[in-house]
Amino acid sequence: MGERVTAARSLAESFLDDARTADPVTLRAVVRRLEELRGRSPDDEVELLFHTAAGVVGVRTRQPYASRHLDTALRLFDPDRFGQDELYLECALLCALSAIRPHEARARFAHLVDRLDAPPARLARLLTMIGLGDAWSGDVARGQAALSRARALAIEAGRVDIQAEATSFLAKVEALRGDTAAASEHLSEARGLAARAASSWVAAHLAECAAPLHLVNGDVQAWVGVLEFLVGTAVGANSGLFYEHRWELATHHALHGDRAQALRLLAAIPDPPLEWPGAPALPAWRAWITDPDDPETMARFERSLTGLNRPAERLSRARMAWLLGERHAWLGRRADAIRLLETAASGYAAMGAGGPLTRVSVALDRVAAPVPVSPRQDLPLTPTELRVAQSVAVGMSNRETADQLGVSAKTVEFHLANIFRKLAVRNRTELAASLTRPAGA
Repeated sequence: MGERVTAARSLAESFLDDARTADPVTLRAVVRRLEELRGRSPDDEVELLFHTAAGVVGVRTRQPYASRHLDTALRLFDPDRFGQDELYLECALLCALSAIRPHEARARFAHLVDRLDAPPARLARLLTMIGLGDAWSGDVARGQAALSRARALAIEAGRVDIQAEATSFLAKVEALRGDTAAASEHLSEARGLAARAASSWVAAHLAECAAPLHLVNGDVQAWVGVLEFLVGTAVGANSGLFYEHRWELATHHALHGDRAQALRLLAAIPDPPLEWPGAPALPAWRAWITDPDDPETMARFERSLTGLNRPAERLSRARMAWLLGERHAWLGRRADAIRLLETAASGYAAMGAGGPLTRVSVALDRVAAPVPVSPRQDLPLTPTELRVAQSVAVGMSNRETADQLGVSAKTVEFHLANIFRKLAVRNRTELAASLTRPAGA
């Protein structure tokens, strides 16, 4: 092994260690030093290490050249030559994830990791990336298993920085699986570990890991607060969710009456390049946000979902179908709502994503229930009170009604008190009956 390769390996090891704690701008110094080692005669080993560092830092600092470096590093990785070298294997895995090709993590590299005789810390890092790739590409159950093993190995190795990363991703995957108690516990643990390790990398994406927990719990205010943070800090460039975070937040505002804010969020950024996860559907999603009740705009958005056929788009496709289904339900278009909610439910079920599946199932059960008779026209209720009364009458809880109307549960309670008083009813059963009872009966 030549001096250049030895020096480059030492720098790359330092880079991989620091990548979990250091600010990406700080890591640029390692990239510059690796570039100096390249020399005039290219060496595949040095080139692979340089392009890995340059690509990873480029992604984390949102540089347009990043993908070229990552593609070059992955092209240089020869499994016959480098497959049993833990350093080059880790570089290749990191490049695959940074290039937003999570489905390649297990397909290209898992069998090589299985054959490694590496120390626990290295195995923990490798398994963290394989587990993340599994979950990201739609195999949520397998991702949970790999991340749990990675966390255990990090604890065995006494590496707080690796444990922080593995635990943060594990919390996100557990929320998707529907194990919200474990997700909440591990999210708190990851925050503490990130602080102990002073890990700016883990700290930066903790909110992204918290987002699915709030969504699965049905805590709309927490969900929106996290989205506002993610959009404001541009978190998501590494996970492919950079655009979806903004589109989700704009959707929330559009569906809750603040069209101006929704349009401001969309105007701040163009549509992504076609290779970006979700890109085939994002222009149609944008159009729907601007006119969320228009049947043709909704149909166009639904048709665009057929273009989401890459592994990294499976979760996004189910989520978009869920959003459209809920809106059709709100507008009273039951057939459209049921079709889209069934699409979302089957997608989540196939991925093992029991958390969002539970929420979709509740919405599906609600819209598939027998339709109540339209309320009589002489009810002494305001339009808002009538919407609250109708929602409660079909079995929705105060929280579900609040989420649907975009208000707080306290506001729903206030309206219910007025409704009960005006209609002279004592409970929800009497309320449901009074909505259709002939006047004076």
